[in-house]
Amino acid sequence: MEFKFEGRAKTISQVLMGIGLVALIAGFMTDGSDHHQRWWANLLVNGFFWFSISLAALFFYALNYAVEAAWSAVIKRVFEAMWHFLPYGAGVIIIVLGAGHFFDAHHLYHWMDDTLYHEYMVVDGDQSTYVDAMEEGAVANPNFDYLIAHKAAFFSPWFFWFRTLMYVGTFMLFARLFRRWSLLEDESPSLDLHYKQFRRSAVFLVFFAVFSSMLAWDWVMSIDVHWFSTLFGWYLFAGMWVGFMIFMNVLLIWLRSKGYYQEVTDSHMHDISKWMFAISMLWSYLWVSQFLLIWYANIPEEVTYYTQRFFTDYQVPFMVMFFVNFAVPFYTMLPRDTKRNPNFIVPIGLLIFVGHFADVYLLVIPGTMFDHNEFGFFEIGLFLGFFGLYLNRTLSALSKAPLIPVNHPMLQESKDLHY
Repeated sequence: MEFKFEGRAKTISQVLMGIGLVALIAGFMTDGSDHHQRWWANLLVNGFFWFSISLAALFFYALNYAVEAAWSAVIKRVFEAMWHFLPYGAGVIIIVLGAGHFFDAHHLYHWMDDTLYHEYMVVDGDQSTYVDAMEEGAVANPNFDYLIAHKAAFFSPWFFWFRTLMYVGTFMLFARLFRRWSLLEDESPSLDLHYKQFRRSAVFLVFFAVFSSMLAWDWVMSIDVHWFSTLFGWYLFAGMWVGFMIFMNVLLIWLRSKGYYQEVTDSHMHDISKWMFAISMLWSYLWVSQFLLIWYANIPEEVTYYTQRFFTDYQVPFMVMFFVNFAVPFYTMLPRDTKRNPNFIVPIGLLIFVGHFADVYLLVIPGTMFDHNEFGFFEIGLFLGFFGLYLNRTLSALSKAPLIPVNHPMLQESKDLHY
């Protein structure tokens, strides 16, 4: 059976994209913050959030192949469809990074200021030359930042952009290869294609393990450049994984209600809901582990990250976000029956999904807007616009191939999943 992307679903996605476009234009025109900081910060939040969900889809696809999991064979096309947003999300992130790095269009990343890395400056009229050693006419540079200067090699433009392009290029390459091999397998049964994906998935997971942590440092953690956490990469990874599992679960529930994926049993849906619950607990464990270690050590340069969120206007959304992302799944998704009940899973899943968007929002905004943040139509409209674009690209990709991979060697075992 093939999915047809038409009718109400297509219209809704286009309307949401229209709302997002209006919000994007109106937000830029009405943004009174310095260098349109609010506009750029929210563009980064949405670009990264939806990119991370697509990346988690690619990761989960590779994970299932690497461990030769049979249960997911019948729904692998949903994974493939969801990672089709990768180039769009990566494009938004690169635009934000490039605008700050090369055009000084915003100040989201403090370390992009070249004046921070030199201890002295020579002033000649309106011109200032920054130098690393005392020389004739030189004076102390008031912008010099000792800690950032010692990270100069890591933040050097060529190395930063090399890393960024490596992340994006590697993910795009594997996504393209996996999709091509999957479609080729439909045309002619071949165990060689299956084992090729099995081997390449293991290779991809090695790259993903390194790059997912490093991009978390480069694109998100470096916003609070004086602060760092050795758990941050894992923490961000858990959040992207939860978001992916929720989106996939709700999408499958909708597709089944429309008559598609009748091969997907309640046991499949139960397994996906168990993943939602389990990864929510992983995210909560990492959140608490990171927080408790920093709180107990009480080192000034570490606790500043949490004081900025606990003792300011961000306190209420920060605590509500943690409560939603931990307590809601913990207290509602333990029973077996709730994991199989779509009338329960959809509203709970959507609530947790918004909670994880709030998590990414609170990772970025306090370090970029400080105490000058606003929340209104622009933020809501931009989120809806990106949601519409993500939905449009996912459903469009889903319509371009048979929903069921007919020659997958474990397909029958997947269809027979009942417990």
